[in-house]
Amino acid sequence: MNILHSKIYGEDQSGTPLLVFHGLFGMLDNWGSFGKEMGEFFPVHLIDLRNHGKSFHSEEMSHDDLAHDIAHYMEFHHLETANLLGHSLGGKAVMQFAIKYPLKLEKLIVVDISPKAYPPHHQGILKALESVDFEKVNTRQEVEEVLQQYIPEKSVIQFLAKNLYWNDDKKLAWRFNLKTLSEKYAQFVSNAIKFGVFTGKTLFISGAKSHYILPQDEFLIKQQFPNSSVVKVENAGHWVQAENPKDFTIVVKDFLLQK
Repeated sequence: MNILHSKIYGEDQSGTPLLVFHGLFGMLDNWGSFGKEMGEFFPVHLIDLRNHGKSFHSEEMSHDDLAHDIAHYMEFHHLETANLLGHSLGGKAVMQFAIKYPLKLEKLIVVDISPKAYPPHHQGILKALESVDFEKVNTRQEVEEVLQQYIPEKSVIQFLAKNLYWNDDKKLAWRFNLKTLSEKYAQFVSNAIKFGVFTGKTLFISGAKSHYILPQDEFLIKQQFPNSSVVKVENAGHWVQAENPKDFTIVVKDFLLQK
C-alpha cells in the first residue's frame, strides 16, 4: 500500500489532528509556516498528494483515488477521526473524502474551490511545463527562462520552480508527475465531486479577488454540504493562504477551535 508523504507539526499536542492538502502543482512545503503556527494547538499533518512532492507516482488520478489515499493515510497513522483542509485540487480531494467516509471526519475546510466541474484552464501552464527539456537545461534560471515564454506571472513561475530538484542522474527534474497530471487532467478538474451529502461542520474559504467560488455556486455547496458557510478573505485571490496568510489563519483557527 502506498502511503502519502507528510510532515507533522505538534505531534505532542492533544486534540483532533488537522490534515492539510495542497493544490495542483503544489506540495506540503508551501504550507510550512501555517503548519508550524497551527501545530501549537493540535497535531498538523502537511501532506503531499499522489503525483506531487515526495509522494508516490501513479497513472491514476481521480477524486476517488485521492479520497482513498487519505483513508489509507489515516489508517497507517492510526487516526480514527481528523479535521481536513484542502486547497483547490486538495479541496476536491477532501470533499470527496467527506462524502465517502463521513464518520472519519469531524470538520471540513475547503479553500477556494466548489464541488462543481470546472472548464480546463491550466493549458498554458501544462504547455509551459512540457516545453522544458531537461536534457538541455542545466540550471534553475534556464528552466525559469523557458517558463517565461508561456507564463507572464512571475509569482506563478516561482511557485512552479519550487518543484525542481536534482535527481539521481544529477539532472534537474520536476517532483510532480507531469505525465499523469497532463493525461488525467480532465478527470480531476473537469469532473464534479460525485453527488453525496456530508452533514458535518464545513467551512468554505474563498479569496475576495478569486472567481473559483461564485455566488451561484452556494446553492450547490448547500446541497452537498448543508451544514456549511462561505467566508471571503479580503485582499486575496486563489492562493488565499499565501496572499493573506494572517487573515486566512485567523479564519481557520476560529472555525477549528470553536466548540
